[in-house]
Amino acid sequence: MVSIMAVWLRLELSRRWRALLVLALLVVLSTATVLTSVAGARRGATAVERLQARTLPGTAVVVPNQPHFEWDRVRALAEVAAITTFPAYTSLTILEAPNDAVTPLVPADADAMRSVERPVLLEGRLADPARPDEVVVTPAFVSNVGRGVDDALTLQLPTPEQAQSSIQAGSSEPPSGPRVRLRIVGVVRSLWWGDDVGGPGNVIPSPALLNHYRANLLGTSNSTPLNALVRLRHGRADLSAFRADLARVTGRPDLDVLDRGEYVRHAHDVTRFESACLLTFGLALLLAAAVMVGQAIARLGAVSAADLRTLGAVGLTRRQAMAMSAAAPALTALVATGVGVGLAIICSRWLPFGAASLREPNPGTDADWLVLGIAWAVVPAAVAGAAAAGAWRSLAPARRSAAHRSGVARAAATVGLPLQVVLGARFALESSLDRRAIPIRPALLGSIAGVVGVLAAFTFSAGVSDAATHPERFGRSYQLEVVFGFGGQDFSPAAPVLAALAADPDVIGVTNIRVAAGTSGATTVVTNSYDPVGKPVPIVLSDGAVPAADDEVVLAPTTARDLDATVGSSIPMRGDRSTRLLHVIGIGYAVQSSTTSYDSGAWVTPGAYDRIFGGFKEHGGLLAIRPGVDPAGLIPRLQRVGAQVQGGAGPLIFPAFVPVQVHEIDDVRVLPLVLGAFLILIAMLAVGQTLLVTLRWRTRDLAILRAIGMTPQQSRSVVITQSLVYAVTGLLVGIPIGLAVGRALWRIVAGIMPLRYEPPTAHWALLLVVPAALLAAVALGAAPGRRAARLPLADVLRTE
Repeated sequence: MVSIMAVWLRLELSRRWRALLVLALLVVLSTATVLTSVAGARRGATAVERLQARTLPGTAVVVPNQPHFEWDRVRALAEVAAITTFPAYTSLTILEAPNDAVTPLVPADADAMRSVERPVLLEGRLADPARPDEVVVTPAFVSNVGRGVDDALTLQLPTPEQAQSSIQAGSSEPPSGPRVRLRIVGVVRSLWWGDDVGGPGNVIPSPALLNHYRANLLGTSNSTPLNALVRLRHGRADLSAFRADLARVTGRPDLDVLDRGEYVRHAHDVTRFESACLLTFGLALLLAAAVMVGQAIARLGAVSAADLRTLGAVGLTRRQAMAMSAAAPALTALVATGVGVGLAIICSRWLPFGAASLREPNPGTDADWLVLGIAWAVVPAAVAGAAAAGAWRSLAPARRSAAHRSGVARAAATVGLPLQVVLGARFALESSLDRRAIPIRPALLGSIAGVVGVLAAFTFSAGVSDAATHPERFGRSYQLEVVFGFGGQDFSPAAPVLAALAADPDVIGVTNIRVAAGTSGATTVVTNSYDPVGKPVPIVLSDGAVPAADDEVVLAPTTARDLDATVGSSIPMRGDRSTRLLHVIGIGYAVQSSTTSYDSGAWVTPGAYDRIFGGFKEHGGLLAIRPGVDPAGLIPRLQRVGAQVQGGAGPLIFPAFVPVQVHEIDDVRVLPLVLGAFLILIAMLAVGQTLLVTLRWRTRDLAILRAIGMTPQQSRSVVITQSLVYAVTGLLVGIPIGLAVGRALWRIVAGIMPLRYEPPTAHWALLLVVPAALLAAVALGAAPGRRAARLPLADVLRTE
């Protein structure tokens, strides 16, 4: 048997090399794409954990917004493992980078990047804490600005007087202090010293910069408050005790302690969703590969079936024939899978994608040998098994069984539809008497999957577009913010300025807010006073109503989840003045800032605020601008209005913060669209294969009908009708399922971000899916229909 197998294998390789080459190419492309997707999904899903494991991550951010805060007392707390401070209101002007947001964090001490949030070094080294001219950057800065290790940057500092004026009056005049030549010495990554999706990247200077140019950064009075990033010894398990001890040693129960675990949780959720999309994409690729490779194996088996039957006449058993049929495809698949594995390793350098790529501690080529090894073992075995099974079926005696009869075909005949329509429905929905013959279900399921995929993808994309064009989905019903003071001290009068701004014809809403950090149990709740000036800036609610009484509160979604509160619940709110029991009247979104997220916090009335808090962490205003007006272009005019009221340069007015979630959502739009495209490919492959198989097994039936009078055009119409039946079935079943799946995916994303859920509808997709599916069906049926119309009747009937 071994010698016969070797002879047969040599024969197959010599005469079928073209078909085997096609099979090899299909296996290479299939394994490379599927393995790249699956391994990339696994890599992205674990990126946050792997980065956390290497970076001594911070546990909490303490934001006192108080000058000259005694951080040494905090360092001495038993729960604190390490602490690093940074100025609350400092950004640097890098002349080579037009976006001032590249320097959001300026380290104030040598603990930064060493004992807390020690970053992964992607290139170079960390900045020397004694060298004010050294900086490190993040990968996005390298990509966006084109400056990397050993390149120079120019820092334009303000004068000490400008720094002081900016702190107190919000002055925004161009800095005119000393210029400092900086040198990039490293590229780093951690969750704190890292990039956000769509962000410009970061420049992180040495702590020596602040120590050397302290007055230029903190002002002449050194009054800029320092905030701190704290690493606790046992992580989040110590957070409750740390909050209590912090309040005890400082006498400040209202200190804002931000749990970094919420940021980490969000990063986990986003990267896992991206990975789930990529994994689903890989599974869709696997289905498409199974169809394509299965067709290639089927063609190989059909060609060799006649030779194997001939050898059967001289004693070759059916099992031997099955083994011989599988030999060449199995050898081809073994070699091709090895090539596919190699390509998957090469392609891994571009994965993970999206938010996960910004958290990957080891960017570049990666070999996931668990996935790659399983594939290398399974794919050749699957190809060999499919080839062997095909040979077994091909060599089996034809068996007849009762055929499935379609009620749709019977109904078409009953109402007197044309013959070609009735036959097309029967060919599409009825099995052949030969149970080996016609696969009906793959075509029906494939057409349904194609419609579901395209509608789900475009419905999801409609949700993304809606969120991108409606910032109020993230609670941003305002476009500009005004700053009046911090740390309990106003640097300009709020009431007259806001009244004057409310009178501007392009301002359609104004809300005066004071911000303080309260606590409810062990949870910090950043609390905003809701104090409209004229027409208010509306609070964006997902449930309930705005606070009207002094015992009512609106909670942001994440805070409500942390407190296990819903509309109708009651929560205690503790501030520096008293503790009050508040009734949750609504769930809505708060204010995005540099330290707090729009999905956490609370809104209360001014009366409730005054009962609970004696001062404020920050004081400012929110401005809603008339649609169609450029907020940035309106700022100079509004500053002049404020200056006329208060004198001087006017209040600090700036565009509202854009949540990073806006860019994260847009970043995940592409995968559902690509997935939908591949599901369409699967549908076309499944329907196309079924049409060809049907034609092969129904040739005798068509020839007999042609002999008794059916025209070539009618024969063509039978095949096209069969294809249209598959398309109509896919539309009838797939449209409602696709809409439901797309909305379900969007609801999941809305919960992850979070944002206010609005049911998306892809209007253009709904309008075009029906004609597109019908046109695709006609196109798929054209070639088989032409073959049906040109059947050589004499040859077919003579063979039968």
